[in-house]
Amino acid sequence: MNNRTLGNNGEDIACKYLLKQGYEILERNKHYSRYCEIDIIAKYKQTIVFVEVKTRKSSEYGTPFEAITKTKLSNILKGVQYYLSQNKVKDYRIDIIGITLRPEIKIEHLKNISLF
Repeated sequence: MNNRTLGNNGEDIACKYLLKQGYEILERNKHYSRYCEIDIIAKYKQTIVFVEVKTRKSSEYGTPFEAITKTKLSNILKGVQYYLSQNKVKDYRIDIIGITLRPEIKIEHLKNISLF
């Protein structure tokens, strides 16, 4: 399984998880530049939620959250700011979903992360 396939599978799992939690999926893989892609844009109640998804086959080489760098977070924030400038949004937050596939599927959801 290559990285793109792994990432797409993780995003599919994350979307199913979010739908079960009562979220509405608005967009997936929204590109704002060569460096900025927001994996999932969802709505929960009246809040727009920007979701970064990280997927790992196993935790042998670290957790999914350990793969999120300060640069990645900065790029996500740029995409969020662009989205907010183009859409009327009152409430929003940024979440991260980490998915580990083996030995069994494990989903961790960090809500309203701080970028700094």
